[in-house]
Amino acid sequence: MKKVLLLSLSAMLLLSSCVTKKQFTDLEAKQKETQDLLNSATVKLNSCLEERAAATAKATVLESQVNDLRKNNDNLQILSAKGASSIEKTLESIKEKELKITRLQDAMTKKDSMTLALVTSLKREVGINDPDIEVNVEKGVVFISIADKLLFQSGSYNVTSKAKEVLAKVAKVINSKPDFEAMIEGHTDSQSYQKGVLLDNWDLSVKRSTSIIRVLQDLGVNPGQLIAAGRSSYVPLVDNNTAENRAKNRRTRVVVLPKIDQFYDMIEKEMKNLEAAGK
Repeated sequence: MKKVLLLSLSAMLLLSSCVTKKQFTDLEAKQKETQDLLNSATVKLNSCLEERAAATAKATVLESQVNDLRKNNDNLQILSAKGASSIEKTLESIKEKELKITRLQDAMTKKDSMTLALVTSLKREVGINDPDIEVNVEKGVVFISIADKLLFQSGSYNVTSKAKEVLAKVAKVINSKPDFEAMIEGHTDSQSYQKGVLLDNWDLSVKRSTSIIRVLQDLGVNPGQLIAAGRSSYVPLVDNNTAENRAKNRRTRVVVLPKIDQFYDMIEKEMKNLEAAGK
């Protein structure tokens, strides 16, 4: 009875330190919402650029007409006060729209620049010649994929001493990007797993995530930038039909992304400005 009670308490302490599946799903939904917003912003931006080009061409013609009329005193009276006012308002409207477009472009360029700088830093620090470590970008999100054999012994969630050397490089990059968050995703193969208080691959994947997070925290990473997550065996790279394929699926992904709330608010604000200007 005492052993059962101890195991139950251990499981509660272990699982309480990890994010729930609902919290993780909410994070993924927030990321997708932001990506959809980015796509919408890009479409809106392209439309605004086309409108600006047409309006600028129109304004150029109007300005040329105004200059010609002003040079010719005999024809100056043709330009009515109403017409001049309309031209001035058109030019002012173009300038305002250009300012809003510039702000939206700056927001998206800033995000792209941060992503490019992050990839460059990661490839320089982590290295790109190791086949067991990959640095890639998917849908604007940067991630590092580390093979299971570099991090853990088979069936274990204790980080190896060799892994700490790799994680020290990852920690250096994360520490240099305080405006980014790092989500540590544990992935397993499809082989059933149960050991001690761990019930299945869900438990193992999340426990491996929190083990890596503790190492990163010991290496000086701000815990406020870290998110623990486990994907179990449900996002495989390849079929789990051979030992070699299962080894590929056992991995940890460090997903590095701008703080979603800050970036979402920035883009949403500029989208609203553009919509208001178009009314």
